[in-house]
Amino acid sequence: MKINILSAEVYNRIAAGEVVDRPYSVVKELVENAIDAGAREISVEIETGGKKLIRVTDDGGGIAEEDLRAAYLPHATSKLRTAEDLASVLTLGFRGEAIASIASVSRMNILSKTKGKDAVSLACEGGRLGEILPAGGADGTQVTVRDLFYNTPARLRFLKSDGQEEADVTNMVSRFILSRPEIAFTYLVNGKVRFRSFGGGPEEAIAVVYGADTLSKCTEVCAEKHGIRLHGFLGGREFGKPNRSYQSLFVNGRYVINQTVGAAIANAYGSYLMKRQYPFYVLFLDVPPAVVDVNVHPNKADVRFADNQVIYGTVYSVVSAVIDGDSRALEYLVSSDKTEKTETKTVCPSSSAVLSSPAEQPKQVESAGTKPEASPSMTVSEARRELAFDLTLPAHPYSGEERKNVLEVHSSARSSAEVGVFEENKRLLNERTRNAEQERVDPKTLLYKGELFHTYLIYEAEDCAYFVDQHAAHERLLYDRIRKKCENRSVFSQPLLLPYVREVTAQEFAFLKENFPVLREIGFEIEEFGGTSVKISALPAELYGMDPEAFLREVLASMESLRAIRLADLVKDRLAMMACKAAVKGGDALTEEEARVLIAEMGGDMGLRCPHGRPAVVKFKKTELEKLFKRIV
Repeated sequence: MKINILSAEVYNRIAAGEVVDRPYSVVKELVENAIDAGAREISVEIETGGKKLIRVTDDGGGIAEEDLRAAYLPHATSKLRTAEDLASVLTLGFRGEAIASIASVSRMNILSKTKGKDAVSLACEGGRLGEILPAGGADGTQVTVRDLFYNTPARLRFLKSDGQEEADVTNMVSRFILSRPEIAFTYLVNGKVRFRSFGGGPEEAIAVVYGADTLSKCTEVCAEKHGIRLHGFLGGREFGKPNRSYQSLFVNGRYVINQTVGAAIANAYGSYLMKRQYPFYVLFLDVPPAVVDVNVHPNKADVRFADNQVIYGTVYSVVSAVIDGDSRALEYLVSSDKTEKTETKTVCPSSSAVLSSPAEQPKQVESAGTKPEASPSMTVSEARRELAFDLTLPAHPYSGEERKNVLEVHSSARSSAEVGVFEENKRLLNERTRNAEQERVDPKTLLYKGELFHTYLIYEAEDCAYFVDQHAAHERLLYDRIRKKCENRSVFSQPLLLPYVREVTAQEFAFLKENFPVLREIGFEIEEFGGTSVKISALPAELYGMDPEAFLREVLASMESLRAIRLADLVKDRLAMMACKAAVKGGDALTEEEARVLIAEMGGDMGLRCPHGRPAVVKFKKTELEKLFKRIV
């Protein structure tokens, strides 16, 4: 077997698969370089989701002409010199792979100017360098990436749609705005400004990304324990979100998704949020560089802590104290003249207190085999068990009894090998039809006898009494009505007096935008409304009066676990939810006339079930009642 030494062109393309798998990762690497260069203003531009164009411009220190060619070389970096430097990485970038990897799979150009020098540029196409040329520009660097993956068609085919790639880039830019609130960011998509911040601090950053009203629903916290500093914003108990796209964690200024910290926060909120609701937070975790490994993966999306138990215990104790309203929380809350809070608060210690080098670390972190004592909370093993987040699909549409019958039917069908599948299915369908006909009565023969608990309507016909769950019955009628109109494309919309506008995250926006046609099919007039906002101007006429915010929240709650499923496959569940929210509720008093109208619309169908499988009607024969009263045996 002959051993081949790969050329730079080949191994750079291989490395690109680890470092720059998608447009958002290109943006991530280039913006990190701009931040590390000391930029105070950064501009990010993309076209067609970043496939056609990515341009990042900064006003940082720039690259000297004599270093410009070296910037394209693999493992070339200004941030490390020796292996020992890896133990105290304080910059966002450090591996020296990004520029070489990006340049090998795109048409790339770097234009840079250092203070007091002339601007120069150097282009690279598919890993082949051009000549350094004089150029015009201000101090700083502009990196332009065109036609990403043009020379690796297999990788290009696996990219997502323009809208989804754009959403992931937008998500990444929003994280940079949050993590570096002192830097002014401008973000343009296809020539239009999507985000613009002015470096005015964390409150401005949150307002730019999530909207100004978000701040009023958050508590600012700052705590120092065991040499760890946790600070940022926690959403209130009632500020649950439908998915995790509203969660941002920054470890030493780097955006990461870490299971230990995520589990600690989720458990702290656990008793306050409903199922499939997630806490909102923008949190910064500052730890000594020696106790965190950022060199876990080339994309630097996660970090590894020296002691997960200390991290978990610290985060859990702080967050739970604030959310529970514990007296301990007083020392964690940040005083502010901008917010109207009645509690006594303490001012957050200055950032200068954060440890930034191994020499400054407290002895308890590294000394003689001892570890900082974690607050009494869940163990690491318990934390790991809690990492299995709930991503289950909606409940099975069959009721328990129906599910049993279905299983029995399938078992019977399998054991009847001599009966053809077609004939067996035909028999089952005929049997179901006969059962349905037996459960149908003439509405004119039903006598209204009253109601129980403002929930159950009572009717009598011949020797039977029928108890109708008014909510389940009305819900089913609404569901059938709107589903039929959807199938016949005859849905009518009713305009809202005031359109409902909601700002969502980039991922949510892409999810909704991709499925606007399906939402319109069921009667919603929904459209873009600037940035990542959507506007609902009309609702399905059958469900006019329903809460559009509640409906959107339900749809977005399914985004994470059902992203791979077409929304069209989810319409049944959404229609059922719409009908459920619009239907008359248990406890609502109906007049006798309204009760008669409801039973008339049911058409005497006493086998009716709500869309979730619950029975709408329970029938009692006279003989069953007489047995209860021991009249007969």
